Amino acid sequence: MSLEFFGRLHKELSITGSALYEVVLSISERVNRKTQIIRLHWHASGVLQRIDAVTAEVGRQVVDHVDRPFSNQNQPDSALDTTVSRAAARVQELKRSLTQIDGQIRELKLEAIHEDSLRLQHDLTVRSAKIERLTVTRHAAAVGQAISAMPRLSSVHIASVLRGPFLLAPSEGLIFRTDDIVVLIGVESELDRLVTWFTSQRTVNAATTTSA
Repeated sequence: MSLEFFGRLHKELSITGSALYEVVLSISERVNRKTQIIRLHWHASGVLQRIDAVTAEVGRQVVDHVDRPFSNQNQPDSALDTTVSRAAARVQELKRSLTQIDGQIRELKLEAIHEDSLRLQHDLTVRSAKIERLTVTRHAAAVGQAISAMPRLSSVHIASVLRGPFLLAPSEGLIFRTDDIVVLIGVESELDRLVTWFTSQRTVNAATTTSA
């Protein structure tokens, strides 16, 4: 009996240790990613300062050239043209570097978003739930209707409504329009019953009435 107990205890401790290792690994990856993002932001700040320094220097040289006595104005401007051209080339180079840094920051942020999305998806899946992204079609029953008119299903909630560049608060009086993007969250079976209200003229009213 004692051997069986110790065997079970060892197994549980092994599982707990593995879970703890995964948690620590996940946290360390997040910290490392955030550290990289902070470093890239500092790098970008340094590049912007160098761009400011280059433009300030070429501006100073142009002002010095303009302020020369008239007797010196007959001298060729080739030296100033060369300086301006070099400064422009240097600024373009720094801007390309800035674009690369911005791309790296975006990639790291997308990795973080993807990781959070997978974790959320897992949390929903084990509860038989999901997130649904629906585009309101032209002849859908939802067009011209307020959120309050949406068929009521116990687990389904509107997370957000996206209209063009705007993120709209899902208030009861909000009227759905064609091409609105509706983000729903709820139990999978109930979400599936609600899809046609947003995407087809075949509404779920009949199904809802029958179930009632």
